[in-house]
Amino acid sequence: MLERYIDDLIALAEYAWSHPEPGFREHECSRSQADYLREQGFAVTENVADTVTGYMAEWGHGRPVIAFLGEFDALYGLEQRADCAEPSPEPGQRMGQGCGHHLLGVGAIAAGLLLRDILKERKRPGTVRVYGCPAEESGSGKAYMARDGWFDDCDAALTWHPANFHMVARGSSQSCIQCYFRFRGTAAHAAGAPHLGRSALDAVELMNVGVNYLREHMEDTDRVHYAVTDPGGASPNVVQAYAESKYLIRSTTNPKCEALYERVKNVARGAALMTDTGVEIVFDEGLSNTVPNNALEAALDRAFREVGAPEYTEADRAYAARFKATFPLEGQLTDLPAAALDRRGLIDNIRQSELCDRYVETVPTDRCEMGSTDVGDVSWVVPTATANVNCYSYGAGCHSWQWVAQGKSDIAMKGMLTAGRVLARAAELLLDEPDILKQARDELDARLGGEKYKSLIPKEVKPHWFDD
Repeated sequence: MLERYIDDLIALAEYAWSHPEPGFREHECSRSQADYLREQGFAVTENVADTVTGYMAEWGHGRPVIAFLGEFDALYGLEQRADCAEPSPEPGQRMGQGCGHHLLGVGAIAAGLLLRDILKERKRPGTVRVYGCPAEESGSGKAYMARDGWFDDCDAALTWHPANFHMVARGSSQSCIQCYFRFRGTAAHAAGAPHLGRSALDAVELMNVGVNYLREHMEDTDRVHYAVTDPGGASPNVVQAYAESKYLIRSTTNPKCEALYERVKNVARGAALMTDTGVEIVFDEGLSNTVPNNALEAALDRAFREVGAPEYTEADRAYAARFKATFPLEGQLTDLPAAALDRRGLIDNIRQSELCDRYVETVPTDRCEMGSTDVGDVSWVVPTATANVNCYSYGAGCHSWQWVAQGKSDIAMKGMLTAGRVLARAAELLLDEPDILKQARDELDARLGGEKYKSLIPKEVKPHWFDD
């Protein structure tokens, strides 16, 4: 059934690869997808939750309401040429699709088209929704959409992510808050009148020292990262009147993340007090931990087993081998999915094959993986499950030039189309076996234990970006 759409879908993905755009500014990618879905008969709402580039495409009526989540933002510093198995920047580019979001969004569209056709053929009620979700990398588009109620009437949300393995994603992910600390002091001649100066850069450095001491007294699963985004100037003979750092604070749940955020803010206030400077704390983004849903993951597992991994040609394998050789084998063997059932077999496959050519069985777990995604916010509102589908060689890591380089390959496109089929088949199971939806909702309610979803993003904060 997907065959009649394949050329269109590949063209959409290649267009997104060739037009990499940052979060909340994915104008070309969003427009191309929204226009295509309109042509296919979907009613499209744009500027969802004031995100500008976020959209919701809907077809059908009645329940169940099945949501497919897509993305399309790119990453700075990954302007890599296609198919080149060594670092080779693409002239004129500043960004690249280093997380596979050009595939992710189109795979969701593929699933939406297939489910639409199933409903048409059966002449039965049901609503298909494809969400174009912006700014996953920086901005948390889904968190704004969840905060503003765009998923409240959905019965299930299904998504996928390009990966190095064919598997159902299990477990949780970290909650996180990102913010800026902007210190303001007093400029002065660093030699002639240092006593009149109050150094904002000193405050930035002292804050970093304080947070480093804090690291000893955090949970093992907590993370705090930072970048000095403005050191206050290039002249050492001027006391810096302004300096800025950007922090990313992570923990396993929203309440823990908020508590750690308060501790980091207190360190910043202490640094300002020690240096007699002022500090402004500017909230940037926040997203929730993922709530696992074993019932929905089991349906996705069944669907993936039925669809199966794609078949790879000798040309595919030769292509993948070029990229696998760019990364040490030892590193490939240490980056294994924690939920994999047959780890020994997976290790053997990495040693013997150029790319993942088998379905990796996983087991349910509540383990929190290090890293964050705004899919977490959706999972607090509606039962949510994610499939990982291989689109690259072994030895190619997420957010790497290798992923960008392989982003237009036959391997990548096969993975994208497989993802569409898997998500659509899982949705068909939800139509045929409504008890799965009830079990999934009951499980979500039990996991939340009466706690209501509360976005980490304050209501007054709107989708935004700072100049790059």
